[in-house]
Amino acid sequence: MILSVKVTVVVCCRCTRKTRSDTIAAKLSSLPEAPAAIDWSYYRSAVAKAGLVDEFEKKFKALQIPVPVDTQTSAINLQEAEADKSATAYIEASKVRAAEYQKELDKFTNMIPFDQMTIEDLNNTFPETKLDKVKYPYWPHKPIADL
Repeated sequence: MILSVKVTVVVCCRCTRKTRSDTIAAKLSSLPEAPAAIDWSYYRSAVAKAGLVDEFEKKFKALQIPVPVDTQTSAINLQEAEADKSATAYIEASKVRAAEYQKELDKFTNMIPFDQMTIEDLNNTFPETKLDKVKYPYWPHKPIADL
């Protein structure tokens, strides 16, 4: 239960970021390739100071905005692939653990109730409780380090 919740949260967070990224990409792709042309003659007639519009026009045409180079997409894609592999491996290992836990749960569900067990039944069900009276003839019949 907890594993599925954690995996769901991770997947939802990734989906949320992906959706937001797709939304931004759609907005950017809807913009025109070139900005709308500026009507410099309108500004020349509207601005009182002579030469100001010509100066702005010259500076505007000289302006070059550098386009950043994409250097991170490949690294991000590699990280995503690695995370997917890691998550898949974790999910598979969790399924194996869940199957082991289910076997153990079935063992506890189907065992004889404790109040009806004999010592032999207890030792068969839980081998770690068996005492070695031959190797350790004195009580507690276990090595002192195991106590």
